[in-house]
Amino acid sequence: MRMVDENDPSLNWEEARLIPVSGIRNAVEQERRATSALLAVLTAVEEFGVAMTKQYGAPKGNLEAFIEMPFELSDGRKVRPDGLIRVSRGKRSWTALLEVKTGNNELKKDQVEAYLDVAKENNFDCVLTISNQIARIPGQHPVEVDKRKIKKTDLHHLSWSRVLTEAMLQRSHRGVADPDQAWILNELIRYMEHSNAGAVDFNDMGENWVSVREAVKAGTLRHNDKHAFEVAGKWEELVTFAALRLGRRLGTDVQEVISSKEKKDISIRISYIVDSMVNDAKLPGTIRIPDTISDISLVADLRAQQVVASVTFSAPKTGRAPTRINWLLRQLKNAPDSITLESWATRSRTSFADVLGNVRAKPDLLVPQDDREIVSFTVSLSGQMGLKRAAGMRSFIDSVIDTLDVFYADVVQSLKKWQPPAPKFDGGSAENKPAPAKRENEATKDDLKAENAPEKEAETPEPTVASPNVDTPADEKTTSDNPSVD
Repeated sequence: MRMVDENDPSLNWEEARLIPVSGIRNAVEQERRATSALLAVLTAVEEFGVAMTKQYGAPKGNLEAFIEMPFELSDGRKVRPDGLIRVSRGKRSWTALLEVKTGNNELKKDQVEAYLDVAKENNFDCVLTISNQIARIPGQHPVEVDKRKIKKTDLHHLSWSRVLTEAMLQRSHRGVADPDQAWILNELIRYMEHSNAGAVDFNDMGENWVSVREAVKAGTLRHNDKHAFEVAGKWEELVTFAALRLGRRLGTDVQEVISSKEKKDISIRISYIVDSMVNDAKLPGTIRIPDTISDISLVADLRAQQVVASVTFSAPKTGRAPTRINWLLRQLKNAPDSITLESWATRSRTSFADVLGNVRAKPDLLVPQDDREIVSFTVSLSGQMGLKRAAGMRSFIDSVIDTLDVFYADVVQSLKKWQPPAPKFDGGSAENKPAPAKRENEATKDDLKAENAPEKEAETPEPTVASPNVDTPADEKTTSDNPSVD
């Protein structure tokens, strides 16, 4: 066996790569290389090609990709899209034109509309754009085009962050059958993660972030401030990016929760955020992670300079108040003492709250003084809000992402919804009864004594209560029913 020599010059040599990051001289070359690399891997890695195109209506079939194809429109305009994807299966085919931007370059309206014209005249299915712009609302395009041009031709957008997320999910969680194809996909991931590739994450709250933040703190921000609308849009992009980033780490589809009205009209959502900044000094957001106990409320309190992540969920429906509190404490045995716990009682608009460390020592701190039934709990984590507009140490962006990640790791992933105990046999000999299966998440036997259980379940629905969360307007239904209530 050869011993490693610390003075060996080969230790500093650059390893040969399928997609090199060196030698990129300008933005045009950066875009061309990123486009070619992505399209080549789409054709080479079958599972990744299917995952990226199926969501836009392509069949599972033979995928071909081309770059910089020349087209001439009926009016004489010459157009050269960055790429074209064609998927064929039998007599059916699906074709998409591709426009790519890297770095800080943004999509241009006239360019996108020209590609839509090409797609219409050639009977192509859609135009797909890729840039570092993050759509404020899932399904929304960051560029507003003439709606007449998208009546028969679809227009879709992917951020490079989304492309990277899809690639990582395919590699690490969905799988690639062929080892050589898996290596090729990994080379694309390595390329996109390199700074030279121009596929950057969300990294700037915009030039008006500081002035708007200070106006909110001083109470001088007004509803008609155009800069407030810009910051609200950046906040939406940040929440979407935070969801993408967390989903990348968890290997699942994490999304922002918004109402149906907001999905159809982005201006409704942006106006709501501006109203929240003016009235409450807060930036509100909600994130949904599959199979968790509840949606996560993510709120930036600009006046208090705190980022608060929280979940609200139903308490057990059996047992006395101490029983229900102990159920919660058992699930938070590894959580930090600093997180805040709240108990909400029937027909109450205020909660009983304290930090976890104190509640561990004295659970009665969460017991309603009038013995009203506890119907739900809220668990929250507060982090210091960064002030800098750009990503990095002590930045606003990093403080939001870090608070979300820590809250999920320390709290949310350990919480499980309460499950009622299995029904018991009525009468008969004990020796003839099967032993009940022990459920991991049900209360202890002593906690569930019949004499301590409420005689009747409260019929009053769980009220809407004040909490660290900033909820969407009450008349706007979210994308699903309330998942926090069993």
